[in-house]
Amino acid sequence: MIRVVLPAHLKNLAHVTGEVRLELPGPGAGRVTQRLVLDTLEARYPMLLGTIRDRHSGKRRAFVRFYACEEDLSNESPDAPLPERVVAGEEPFIILGAMAGG
Repeated sequence: MIRVVLPAHLKNLAHVTGEVRLELPGPGAGRVTQRLVLDTLEARYPMLLGTIRDRHSGKRRAFVRFYACEEDLSNESPDAPLPERVVAGEEPFIILGAMAGG
């Protein structure tokens, strides 16, 4: 079970409250990666397609950041394994909307 924290506007879009809990496909899904989590999230909540990643390239949107275990994973490879504490459900995978300006 992977715990995912969404920003408020994406929770509203997906009609959820609190954390989203995802069961990943297949027994022992192997390596749990950002790509696998986001693919599963978008499959369960198709209204989120294109909001977190570009639909065509699959790249993270410019003002979306990913965090886990107090680390910024935004620039990590989408196929890099997530931290073990996230995979175990002890820590959430956090999707955060960044702000720009000054």
